[in-house]
Amino acid sequence: MTTATISSAAWALMPNHVHLLIRTGDVPIATLMRRLLTGYAVRFNRKYRRHGSLFQNRYKSILCQEEPYLLELVRYIHLNPLRAGIVGGMPELDAYPYTSHSAIMGRSTKSWQDTYFVPAHFAKAVDRGRELYREYVEQGVGRGRPDLVGGGFRRSSGSWIEPAGENRVRPLPVSGLCPECQKRFEEE
Repeated sequence: MTTATISSAAWALMPNHVHLLIRTGDVPIATLMRRLLTGYAVRFNRKYRRHGSLFQNRYKSILCQEEPYLLELVRYIHLNPLRAGIVGGMPELDAYPYTSHSAIMGRSTKSWQDTYFVPAHFAKAVDRGRELYREYVEQGVGRGRPDLVGGGFRRSSGSWIEPAGENRVRPLPVSGLCPECQKRFEEE
């Protein structure tokens, strides 16, 4: 698998789990996760001279198909350390090395992190996109955990199912976007 076939849009490493928002391209998510999780487990077991399973459950995945849902999901992922009390506020989050937020903000470098994908949803110029993205994330601090219903299909028992009825794919309200992005969302 080459890095050209996948792209990391957002991630957060938490004490007991990880959130990943990745664009898989032509690599199936099952293949990517098998390689990632197996590789990590093998390295961890060798380092700590242990054997057996490392992870408790299978990973959970959703297919994110709608832009407003994507942006809300990025914000949710990046605010996890703040909501968990790991960092004390936005300035700490900006520099926190265990989320892609710090890379997107230009405070850390990860060769595998796409630092342009998220800001490009807010403005054409990277610096302005970062500024508007940060404002968007900060607006979510006091809101609590969002209800991330809709925005894609859910993976269940090895196949993709479309949420039914009330949970059917629908965009979430998004605020704090640049006028161009806001107009695009309102037209959809």
